[in-house]
Formats: sequence, C-alpha cells, structure tokens
Amino acid sequence: MAMAEAASAPVNRTLAAAGAITLYAVLIGFTDNSVRFIAQDIGLWQFHATRTVFVVALMGMALPLLRLDLRPRDLRAVVARSLLHGVALMCYFAAFAFLPVAQAAAGLFTAPIFVLLIARFAYGQPIGPFRIAAVILGFLGILMVLGPGMASIGPAVVVPALAGFFYALGHIATRRWCARESAATLTLGFFLALGMFGLIGMGGLLAFPQAVPPGMAGFVLRAPVMPSAEVLLWILVQAVGALLGLLAMVRGYQLADASRVAVFEYIVLPVAALWGFLLWAEVPSALAVGGMALIVAAGLLIALRGD
Repeated sequence: MAMAEAASAPVNRTLAAAGAITLYAVLIGFTDNSVRFIAQDIGLWQFHATRTVFVVALMGMALPLLRLDLRPRDLRAVVARSLLHGVALMCYFAAFAFLPVAQAAAGLFTAPIFVLLIARFAYGQPIGPFRIAAVILGFLGILMVLGPGMASIGPAVVVPALAGFFYALGHIATRRWCARESAATLTLGFFLALGMFGLIGMGGLLAFPQAVPPGMAGFVLRAPVMPSAEVLLWILVQAVGALLGLLAMVRGYQLADASRVAVFEYIVLPVAALWGFLLWAEVPSALAVGGMALIVAAGLLIALRGD
C-alpha cells in the first residue's frame, strides 16, 4: 500500500521547475514593464478584458497546430484555482490606486511566506531549514529593493498582502488540485477569470463613472474607451508574452511543490529591473542591487539543496 502511494505521488523536479520559472520571469518582466505603453490611454479593466480576447484567439489558433487539450479533468478545481489567481492579480492591480507599483509588488511577493505557512499548518508538510532560510533571504531582499520607505505604508499594505495570500493559495491549488491538468488548461482558466473581472470592472465604471486623473495615474479608474491601433498592438504583445510566461509558470508549479517553486519567483524582481533599465533607462540603487543579489541567492539555495 505504501509503495503504491509513493508511486502515485508527484515527483519533485526542482531544477526543471527553476528553469520554467526563470523563463516566466523573463517574459513577465518585459510585459509588466510594457504596461506603461498601455496605461496612458486605456483602463486596467479594459486592458484585462481585451487581453483575454487576444489570448483566447491565440489559443484557438494554436489548438489544431499544437494539439492542445483544453478540457479540464476536474472543472471545479480549475475554476477554483483560476478565481484564486484572478483575485490575487486584481488585488495587486487595485493597490496601484494608493500605492507605488514597487510597494504593491512587495505585498504580492509575500506569497512564498504564505505558501510555507499554509503547507505547514494546513497540510502538515515538514519544511526544511534551507527552504526557510531561502524565504527569509528572499524576503530581506524584497525589503532592500523597496528601501526604508516600506515602514511608512501602514494599513495600506493589507490589499497587496491579500494579493500575496490569494497568490499563494492559487499556487498550492496548482500542485494539489490541478497536478493532472494541462498547463494550457490552467492558463486559459486564469485568463478567463481575469477577463471576467475585467468585464465586471468595465460595467461598474460605466454605471458609476469616476473622475479620472490623466496618464497612468488613471489606470484603475478609467472607463472603457476606443483604443488606438498602437494600444491594440501592445495588448497583443502583452497577450503573447503573458500567455507564454503563464504556461511556463504553471508548468513550474506542476514540476515541484509550491513551497519550493514559490521561492524562484523572487527572480522576477531583478529581471523586471533589467527590463526597466533596457526600456526606460531606470537604474536601481546600490541597496536595491544588493537586495536583488539576495533574491537570486535564495533561488540558488533552494535549487541546490532543495530541503
């Protein structure tokens, strides 16, 4: 009986998962930085709804070519996982209304801490000292990237922290509920959830219009507008990059336990900073560079030791 259970249990492939998450970081780092090209003209909710249309069209075209199987094996599990990650990303973007993007990202990157706590206290999973040390290193790196201003946020940190909590739940669901689902199925479910939230937000802003600041400051409050050809092109670029990135991320979380893989997501920050330099000539401070070094060290520690 014990041998049968061991044979059916998912096998951790930590290094392969690290490679998948690194690919995800490169793609998402670019798409996140390119949001500035879009946020000047249309709103967050319209962006998500429009991008979902592009993603569905792209996956529809790829369906016969790649022989994708989009049928969920457990529909309820896929829907639940999609909603968890959808809520996480909406909380994250909603925080932009009252927090700088970097500080909102700090809340999202509390996810590995929540993954460890949930794995330990909800599932009784033992957590080795190296994984604990890796998460601590990564979190210290996050604080260094953000700088001393983090301490002055106060209650506003709750919304992005909620994003981190739901993000963690979604990652655990990927491994425990959806291990047998294809990466394409889970990625499509995620984008459909974001598209649904986008439509809800668009409807709400049409029904209850808000005063909208110009430029990126109005990203969250902007009601639907007629997008330009340039904006639609950037949304298409977003759709392609995000689709490929999310496929890689989902695959990473299927290859190893969420408490292992979540640490690798810290690499998104240094990669995003590199894209910020290449696209916008943004140069991080020495403190931020030191924090990024700790983030990379956390990923290497978990990859090389894995316990």
